[in-house]
Amino acid sequence: MQQFTDAELLQIIEFNEVDCVEFKESLSGSAPQKIREAICAFANDLPNYEKPGFVFIGVRKDRTIVGLSVTDQLLLQLADMKTDGNIVPPPTLTVEKRVLKGKEVAVVKVEPSDSPPVRFKGTIHIRTGPRRDVANSQDERTLTEKRRYKDIPFDIQPIPTSGLSDLNLLHFEHEYLAQAVDPDILAVNERTLEERLAATKMIASVDEPSATVMGILVLGKNPQDFLPGAYVQFLRIDGNELADEILDNEAIRGAIPDQIRRLDDKLRAHNRIAVDITSGPLEKRTALYPIEAVQQITRNAIMHRTYEATNAPVHVYWYNNRIEVLSPGGAYGAITAENFGQADLVDYRNPNLAEAMRVLGYVQRFGVGITIARRLLREAGHPEPEFEILDNFVRATIKLVEK
Repeated sequence: MQQFTDAELLQIIEFNEVDCVEFKESLSGSAPQKIREAICAFANDLPNYEKPGFVFIGVRKDRTIVGLSVTDQLLLQLADMKTDGNIVPPPTLTVEKRVLKGKEVAVVKVEPSDSPPVRFKGTIHIRTGPRRDVANSQDERTLTEKRRYKDIPFDIQPIPTSGLSDLNLLHFEHEYLAQAVDPDILAVNERTLEERLAATKMIASVDEPSATVMGILVLGKNPQDFLPGAYVQFLRIDGNELADEILDNEAIRGAIPDQIRRLDDKLRAHNRIAVDITSGPLEKRTALYPIEAVQQITRNAIMHRTYEATNAPVHVYWYNNRIEVLSPGGAYGAITAENFGQADLVDYRNPNLAEAMRVLGYVQRFGVGITIARRLLREAGHPEPEFEILDNFVRATIKLVEK
């Protein structure tokens, strides 16, 4: 990713095209929303400049640098725009403080997305000269077509042998679409079914209506016909070793929403509630594990696993003294064995699947699942969860409360 000198940033402020820069004096009022809309528009890069867009905070619309106090809190507020779940798929951006002409300025640099269209709260924003606009159906189609010429992530690569008949179109129209797209856009309703499927990346394009990997995973009638390893193997073992007696065994198949619901049912069914009537005047009920923590880790495994060139499922093994979750595929991108689980670092093997899981409500925001699980386990008195990061899998171990 290109680094810009102070002189280059000054050149961008003074002379860059108006549809590649956004200026804000501060973060007051409606500025945070306008900045998110600008980030979305720059990530979409409708003019196809194939170069970053910039948001400068501390610069007037007339390009005068007025400066402001760029605190760590302000930088965190800007960086949070990437992962708070409002802009999907998560954009690639950097945030930094720079001193230009002796004044502090916050600079947000946004890279064009490899998998447009990008949405802010369900709306596709684009840049028309100095103005932010909402994409019309032709703009959506143009952005969708751009994906065909890029090195796109595996989760939106088309599956040539698939078609519309392999997707649950009723679920798409009545459930997914209503949550993914702004209601005002849906009310206009000038887009065909194929255009809506293409814009949400469920099919490759209007002209190539093959389902994408994400489309099969999220809407597929029989996803395992195309991706044999895309399921969850659940075992409840009466003991602490894999060779001990198995109490419950199920290969949980179907589309990812079905897998998550059925896996949640399994987790709740085996999460026995202990009742304490002796330690106080009131009855006290305690579950073996905080169920939300286990859900965060299992959903993380489903979202971040590799679906490419593997027949291995996600494994959830529930022993008497621990739960182990194995996810195919090791660390990815900026995530390494050393920084795995660090709250301020986020990267995605399946960025569009992450978007779909957020749309469906299985992810509230990006990059905090492990942090939330750690907090919930700590509050319930459990040991810190353990993570083993190897080249071809990640193992998470959740242990019972130590007695």
